[in-house]
Amino acid sequence: MKKYYSLFCGALMACLVLAGCGQASDSESNDKQKSEQAEAEFPVTITDAVDKEVVIEEDPQKIVSLMPSNTEVAFALGVGDEVVGVSESDDYPEETKDIEKVVGMELNVEKILSLDPDLVLAHESVADTWADGLQQMSDAGIDVLVVNDATDFNGVYDSIEMIGKAVGEKEKAEEIVQDMKDDIASIKEKAASISEKDKKDVYVEVSPEPSIFTTGKDTFMQEMIDTINATNVIKEAGWVQVDQEAVIEADPDVVITTYGGYSPDPVGQVTKRDGWDQVTAVKDKQIVEVDEDLVSRSGPRLAQGVEEFAKAVYPDVFK
Repeated sequence: MKKYYSLFCGALMACLVLAGCGQASDSESNDKQKSEQAEAEFPVTITDAVDKEVVIEEDPQKIVSLMPSNTEVAFALGVGDEVVGVSESDDYPEETKDIEKVVGMELNVEKILSLDPDLVLAHESVADTWADGLQQMSDAGIDVLVVNDATDFNGVYDSIEMIGKAVGEKEKAEEIVQDMKDDIASIKEKAASISEKDKKDVYVEVSPEPSIFTTGKDTFMQEMIDTINATNVIKEAGWVQVDQEAVIEADPDVVITTYGGYSPDPVGQVTKRDGWDQVTAVKDKQIVEVDEDLVSRSGPRLAQGVEEFAKAVYPDVFK
């Protein structure tokens, strides 16, 4: 019996060793396949947001991101471990807190150059302001890609796909975009059940006093409001400085604030203003704070932002 038991144990150990070798072989094969796939995608030529043709010869190994939205996209694409520099405003995901900060109010070109990145993900919104610094990086042989400043969902999808192409994750970018489209379509379908008489007027406040700003047409926040089947009381385009009397007269059913992360008691700031006690949203206590990052960053979490808007305006429908 002991002899048979020894033979059985020996056979079992042999199987385990072979299985381990098979797993190691599979892992090595997958790594090799991924490496070959990345190599096959390069070089790539991308026309960026400032109409510059950027030729990226090889899969970037070190990336600097100058905008939180770019950083979120990079991490969603699975290349977060290649990000070596970010802005002081970066706070998501958690790993960004340990990454070198290379831009605050000003661009620290010297620090960026010291990190020796292969790719810098810049942004259209600051391309003119930082033009000299971006040119200095480009002159140093760094690929500088200016990502578009998205004003609608399609613009967000374009920026994700642009970054995906630049970092060798084109297919992953397409998957992220499709998931976002599916999530938003699902929210829109649910919102379509809201009748015309139950449709609500909404006012979104994106910055507090003394300079109160809101969102109007031609912004992705407006597209969010449209998606959830609500009406924006602001009819101007872009980011609009608020005329309080006009908002009071418009009498929104719901007020959404997005600045609780840096300003105390946003709800109280609204309710304590002169004349606002006559606004329906104030009387009905329908003032809701939502996470600014979810609804203002043009990245993969934007679909979550749409859902947060939906829950704020129609809590009974979007539980």
